[in-house]
Amino acid sequence: MRVIEFKLKVNPSQKIAIQEAIRVGQFIRNKCLRFWMDSTKEDQVNYATLCRLTTELSNSPEFSFVGKLNSMARQASAERAWFSISRFYDNCQRGLAKKGYPKFKKFSRSVEYKTSGWKLTEDKKFIHITDKTGIGKLKLIGTFNREILDKSTIKRVRIIKRADGFYCQFVLDIERVETFDSTGKEVGIHLGL
Repeated sequence: MRVIEFKLKVNPSQKIAIQEAIRVGQFIRNKCLRFWMDSTKEDQVNYATLCRLTTELSNSPEFSFVGKLNSMARQASAERAWFSISRFYDNCQRGLAKKGYPKFKKFSRSVEYKTSGWKLTEDKKFIHITDKTGIGKLKLIGTFNREILDKSTIKRVRIIKRADGFYCQFVLDIERVETFDSTGKEVGIHLGL
């Protein structure tokens, strides 16, 4: 896996739309945690039940704003919640139960799309967020080699809010292979330990 990051050029309406999408992702994650906390031992809560919960939230008239976010982005938020829950279960099995109890997020800084909800332009200088959040077309600013950005190798796209602006991360399924020519000579380094 390899992560490539570009800075985004956004206008004021896109800033508001991105922040709203981040808040919706945070809301979904917190709702999934609350569902897990309120469930009994007889209820089998797993990742699939949390994904079904996101579908129920999007169809609910009370939480109609959840339906604006892409289904894959909703599943990614549920996946983040399930990751914290499963990490807590693993800590309980290892005897570290006091550490790592899942907490509600107060300030999220990113929204994550899996394989849908976004589209790259042909020249790979723009990314278009295609869900109903109203983010739209964003310009990618950076000097990375854009030729490795291929739809088949991109596994996830994250939009991140930082202090100096918004960024787009592409998680690529690429193995980095570097070949080294062996000289046949050995080198010893004394560290003085």
